[in-house]
Amino acid sequence: METLRSRWLTDVDALGAGAGRDVVLAAGTDLLDRWLEDHRRYHDAVHLAEVLAALEELAEGGELPGRDRHLAGLAAWFHDAVYDAGVEAGANEEASAQLAEDRLRQLGLAEDDVRRVARLVRESATHEMTTHDPATRAFHDADLWILSAPAERFDSYCHQVRLEYRQVRAADYARGRTAVLTHFVTRERLYLTDHAHERWTERARINLAREIDRLAAPA
Repeated sequence: METLRSRWLTDVDALGAGAGRDVVLAAGTDLLDRWLEDHRRYHDAVHLAEVLAALEELAEGGELPGRDRHLAGLAAWFHDAVYDAGVEAGANEEASAQLAEDRLRQLGLAEDDVRRVARLVRESATHEMTTHDPATRAFHDADLWILSAPAERFDSYCHQVRLEYRQVRAADYARGRTAVLTHFVTRERLYLTDHAHERWTERARINLAREIDRLAAPA
């Protein structure tokens, strides 16, 4: 957890937060507590760490210059900060974006940076991005890194998502989940950055096809 807190401080400080260190640390602790909530199975601190690690890989691959690296990092911190599997589509992302706007303004970040982070959080609801600046491309891809994870981790992710929606009947879940995954597997380009497109796409398509086949199998 200390690694996560350190990353939070780095990103906030790099974007010129005007608040004192104690205020910044308290905001990071509140966020981390949210990611550690008991009801989460996939959308938890492990997911946050994986998104941040994917951003690091993309940065090392030359996809995240300067401030974009830190803006994408803050979008990662906030994008599932509010998570309840029982609400309507888009509600979690909207609540998380509003939280980002509130907290980042309290920390003294520039209004343009606040708006950019909040936009990324809102667009994570559909992964249909309205702009293609470096932070947008990298955050989009990092949040979808899990689709390209090694088979064992991908299968664990699928199980964890099912647990988050355990209140949904099996047939309804299979139908809805198939629609979500098919949306990704049929995209001409699944990942937006060249690094992820070249290195993650093949494995992601294999994983997605395997899960769609599983969902179609008789219970």
